[in-house]
Amino acid sequence: MSVFANGINAQSKTAKNNKPNIIVILTDDMGFSDIGCYGSEINTPNIDLLANKGVRFSHFYNTARCSPSRASLLTGLYPHQAGMGHLSTENFAEPGYVDDLSKNAVTMAEVFKSAGYATYMTGKWHIAKNLANQNDISNWPVQRGFQRFFGTLNGSGSFYDPGTLVSNNTYITPGDNFYYTNAISDTAVKFINEHKTTNPFFFYIAYTSAHWPLHAPEKEVQKYKGVYDQGWDAIRIARFNKLQKLGMISKEAILTERGVSIPAWENAPMKDWQVRKMEVYAAMIDVMDQGIGKIITTLEKKGILDNTVIFYMHDNGGCAEPLDSDQPEVAMTAAQKENHPYAKDSIFVGKKPIYTRDGQFIRSGMGVMPGPANTWVTYGMEWANVSNTPFRMYKHWTHEGGIASPLVVYWPKGMAQKGVIRNQDAHLIDIMATCVDIAGITYPTTYNGQAIQPMEGKSLVGAINNKPIQRAFIFWEHEGNRALKAGPWKLVSKTEKSKVFTEKDQNAWELYNLELDPSETKDLASQYPAKVQALALLWEKEAIRTKALPWPWDKKSKK
Repeated sequence: MSVFANGINAQSKTAKNNKPNIIVILTDDMGFSDIGCYGSEINTPNIDLLANKGVRFSHFYNTARCSPSRASLLTGLYPHQAGMGHLSTENFAEPGYVDDLSKNAVTMAEVFKSAGYATYMTGKWHIAKNLANQNDISNWPVQRGFQRFFGTLNGSGSFYDPGTLVSNNTYITPGDNFYYTNAISDTAVKFINEHKTTNPFFFYIAYTSAHWPLHAPEKEVQKYKGVYDQGWDAIRIARFNKLQKLGMISKEAILTERGVSIPAWENAPMKDWQVRKMEVYAAMIDVMDQGIGKIITTLEKKGILDNTVIFYMHDNGGCAEPLDSDQPEVAMTAAQKENHPYAKDSIFVGKKPIYTRDGQFIRSGMGVMPGPANTWVTYGMEWANVSNTPFRMYKHWTHEGGIASPLVVYWPKGMAQKGVIRNQDAHLIDIMATCVDIAGITYPTTYNGQAIQPMEGKSLVGAINNKPIQRAFIFWEHEGNRALKAGPWKLVSKTEKSKVFTEKDQNAWELYNLELDPSETKDLASQYPAKVQALALLWEKEAIRTKALPWPWDKKSKK
C-alpha cells in the first residue's frame, strides 16, 4: 500500500522513522526534448528507467540560465531572493543581483546537514563570485553545507581539463584519461560506496553535460554516426511526433516554426560539420546517462535504492550561444609555456583557454570538427531549436524554449502509480519544499545567526500522486526578459537588446493561453488588454517583492 493511503501526514510520519536518501541531478544547457522519455532519439536508458518507475512532469520550469537556476534549486527561492539574479561572474550593486549566494538563504545541504544527513556534491557549482582568490571561500560548497565536494566552481570549461577543479576546498589537476562527466559520476559512486554511517545522505549531482564546448570521447561519438544525416528539420518533426505519442505534450500543441535565421536543412551549408556537432552533443548526453546508470547500480548493490528518492532536471533550455570565432593558429612561445595558466595548476576562470595543457592550439570556428580537447565549438541555434522541440526561443529567454524542463521523480516508497505523467505547473523553487516534506525535517528560520527567508516553493509530494498544487502563479525575470504564469495564462516579453531595457520593452507584453496554445504561437495580448494589464501589475508587484527590481543594467551600478 502507498504511504499516501492516509494522506501526506502518513508519509511524513513514515519518513521520520525511516528517512530516505535524496539525490538531486541537474544537467547543463539541455532542452526539453533531449532525453528519450521526453521525445529524443538520444540513448538515455537509465533516465528513462527512472521515468518508467517514477513520474514525469510535463509542465516543469527552470529560470532560463545556469547560475540563477542553481541558486533557485538549492535554496527554494526565486534566484533574485538568493542574490543570484544574473551570473556569478557579474556582481551588481542591487540586492537581487549581487550574484554571490545570499547568507539569508539556506542551501538544501545546510538544511539536511542540520537534520543529521550526510551531504555530498559532485559537479558544477557556479554560484560564488570568488574563485581564483581563496581569501574568501564562504560561498564554496563545503562552506555552504556539503561535507564532501568534487567539481568545478565556474560555469564552463574543457571536459578534458576543466579550470577551477576542486576537491573540498583545494584546487586539483585532472589525472590521465580524464573526462569530466565520467569524473562526476565516478566520484559520486565513490562517495556513495564510502558512505558508512547509518544516517541517510543528501547528494547533489550537477553535470556540465551538455554545455559547450562540445567534447566527447570518439568511441561514444561513433555510436551516433548517421543518426543526424537527415538534418534538423526531420529530427525535430520526429521528436514532436514522439512527444505527442508519449503524452508529454497535448494534442493542441503545434510545432513552432524553426525561425528566420535557421535555414531549411536542404539549404544548410557545411552539412558534415553540422551533423558532427549534433553527434558529439548526443554522445555527451549518452555518457552522462551511462554515469547515472552506474549510480543506480551502486545504490542497488548497497541495498538502498528502494529507500532513495531521485530527482532529474535541466537548468535551462537549449543554448543558441555562438562560439564561431575563426582564430588563426599560433604556436605557443617559450614564455607562454612557462606562464600558461594550465602549466602550473588548474585555475582558469575564463571561457576559453588558448592552448591545452600539452600546448595544442585550441581551435574554434566554422568547420572545426568538435569532440577532441583541442576544439571549442557549440552546436548553434539550429540544433538548440531541435533540443527545445516543440517550443521557440532558447536559454536566456523566458518563453517556453528557455524555461521548459523535464522533471523526473523516482520515489519507490511514495508513489501510488509509476510511469505516469503529471501536468501540474511546477518550478525549481519547489524542489527544496518537496525534499523537506519527503524527509519530514524542519526548514529553519535562522541559520548561522542570519534570518532566513521563508521557502518560496510548494511541495510536490501531493502532485506526484496527482493532487493539485495550491499556487496562484509562477514568476520569471532574466536580463530584462519577463514572464508570469497564472493558471492557463502566460504573460511574457523579451528585450530587443540583451540587458538593455527600454520604454518600448516595458509594454512589449505577449499573452498566451498555454492550455490551448502550449507552444506560444497565438499572441492574445490585443484581444485581452485587461488581462495583460492585470498580469503586468502582478508581475511588477512580484518583481519588487522578490528583488528582481530595481533593474541592475545601468553599468554605473556594477561593483
